[in-house]
Amino acid sequence: MYKVLTLNNISVEGLRKLPREMYEVASDIGSPDGILVRSAKMHDMDLPESVKAIARAGAGVNNIPVDAMAARGIPVFNAPGANANAVKELVIAGMLLSARNICPAWKYTEELEGDGAELNKKVEAGKKQFVGYELPSRTLGVLGLGAIGVQVANTALSLGMRVIGFDPQMTVQRAWELSSGVEQARSLDDLVSQSDMLTLHVPLVEGTKNLINADRIDLMPAGSVILNFSRGGIVDDAAVLAALTEGKLAGYVSDFPSRQLIGQDKVITLPHLGASTNEAETNCAVMVANSLRNYLEHGAIHNSVNFPEADIPRTDTYRVTVANQNVPNMVGQISTILADAGLNIEDLLNKSRGDLAYTIVDLGSEVQAETIDKLKGIKGVLSVRNLGRPNNID
Repeated sequence: MYKVLTLNNISVEGLRKLPREMYEVASDIGSPDGILVRSAKMHDMDLPESVKAIARAGAGVNNIPVDAMAARGIPVFNAPGANANAVKELVIAGMLLSARNICPAWKYTEELEGDGAELNKKVEAGKKQFVGYELPSRTLGVLGLGAIGVQVANTALSLGMRVIGFDPQMTVQRAWELSSGVEQARSLDDLVSQSDMLTLHVPLVEGTKNLINADRIDLMPAGSVILNFSRGGIVDDAAVLAALTEGKLAGYVSDFPSRQLIGQDKVITLPHLGASTNEAETNCAVMVANSLRNYLEHGAIHNSVNFPEADIPRTDTYRVTVANQNVPNMVGQISTILADAGLNIEDLLNKSRGDLAYTIVDLGSEVQAETIDKLKGIKGVLSVRNLGRPNNID
């Protein structure tokens, strides 16, 4: 029986992927094998040695100490693309809110007094204050062409906009999904210099802090709009407010309110609504529950943010997995220990990602505890799991 600790409410559809006859799932459980989390902050948590994997029902993992988990050989899973449609729809909504001055117009109308002819006169007088523009007359720049960025770019193109994108780390899979009508910018500066509207879809890491700063805003066409449905901190709020005051920017739409931004003219702030749909929450929960189950039962890794993709089909063999530092001769040492124990390797997969590597070994006979201890004793090994045959449970 596997134990799974939930740190937030997880969609029922996701929890159904963990069958009750094999999984005990609760918000208060001792010695969990896995953790399911959404927004709970885990950096100060004291995680027990029993934890083998963490799965975040969403895309960003800023609330999880990923490096610390990697050092323990614990994969952290997320749900890339599961909330892409939800975020895409909100980005398009943000573009329309800004282009048509909908928020200030709404506020104006809510404060109108009077009735009949008097009210009609105020309505007609007010609409002149909120003249906007149509999207096909503008160029949208998309920074980051992952699951969300590609959907935003394709949708904006279908709305008649000129769309340009930039992502030096774009995957082949996303390239296949991107419409051929989306133009490629030569650099980030090239992208911002052409963008009447700029939408951001990159993670918040050390290299992306204040990525959109005063210098880059200065490159943008006068009257541009920035949309941030990615993460707070990627945009320099102070630089944005200065550009709005100077008239360089016409608007800023952010899903990440700060005290600086709230209540400012030409700023639309939302309470992190990007993935806040029932559909997105279900999609995320189902994806990470499947990833967690596949890892706990079979040692397969899919959609991990710190370990490489690794999976080979299960057969009627005995499986051992090893997470280790990516250093020379690791597979050789693992194979030697297994051979010395008289174990025949039926199949083996070794994958690496940066400083980490992961090995799946299928063997013809059962692995004894003494052999597992020897594997754990190899310098650079972070964790070892003895999964047994596929019909066995840890």
